[in-house]
Amino acid sequence: MKTRRDFLSKGLMAAGGIVLSPTLLAQANSEVVSKQLDLPSLKGRKVLFTYGGWDGHEPKKFRDFMLPWLKDEGATVEAQDNLSPYTDVDLMKEMDLVIQIFTMSQITNEQEKGLLEAVKNGTGMAGWHGGMCDAFRSNVAYQYMTGGQWVAHPGGVIDYSVNVINKKDPISSGLKDFKMTSEQYFMHVDPNVKVLATTTFNGSNDFWIDGCVMPVAWKKMFGKGRIFYTSLGHNLDHVTSVPEALALTQRGIKWASASKYLAAEKWVSPAYDKD
Repeated sequence: MKTRRDFLSKGLMAAGGIVLSPTLLAQANSEVVSKQLDLPSLKGRKVLFTYGGWDGHEPKKFRDFMLPWLKDEGATVEAQDNLSPYTDVDLMKEMDLVIQIFTMSQITNEQEKGLLEAVKNGTGMAGWHGGMCDAFRSNVAYQYMTGGQWVAHPGGVIDYSVNVINKKDPISSGLKDFKMTSEQYFMHVDPNVKVLATTTFNGSNDFWIDGCVMPVAWKKMFGKGRIFYTSLGHNLDHVTSVPEALALTQRGIKWASASKYLAAEKWVSPAYDKD
């Protein structure tokens, strides 16, 4: 059985063995969208892309895919394979968005403080899978900012469904429910985040979670900074092979880049609100 630590990465291949470019995939995404609301542009945005951590989540492959797309969208990108930029106060003040893929890693107190302060002051943050929400297991202040933390993926890489439950938000509008073959993340989630998509566990691996509904993608604010997260993305081709999954990720990135330019959104949607 393929697991988180021994899953063999597959190449991003189209028919005939041709590698698909981010631009071609983005064009293909439009074919699965029936109606898309306006999203902020990445043109002129300054993006810090940090990558590293566990190689099983393919940080370099995601870097090589995402950077060309970000630049095609008009963003200026600085890519770093370490977390030291978070301590550079002047650099972080300039950044509109941080995209991070750093699974099962360590962050220093100074790095964590620098990142959180930047986000509080308006730098957005976006990420996916363990690269964002299984990055620093011992850092609860960081988890307070992201809105969730991975705790399990019963069965490893399996077939499951994603339900797009928010049809009005610009990030998820026009996207239909879709199928995934990947890790179905069971997470501890802030019950106030604005959930865009969910998945339901069937109990075939752990019977006691049969019927559990779990957020897959959400948005929130942390201070003045916009936060977007999706649990999709164990491997690059798990996302790029499903147009809806890729569209959800790229739209969330665009939305999170606009903290400094658009008004803060009301994001609190309490799961336990009184009737």
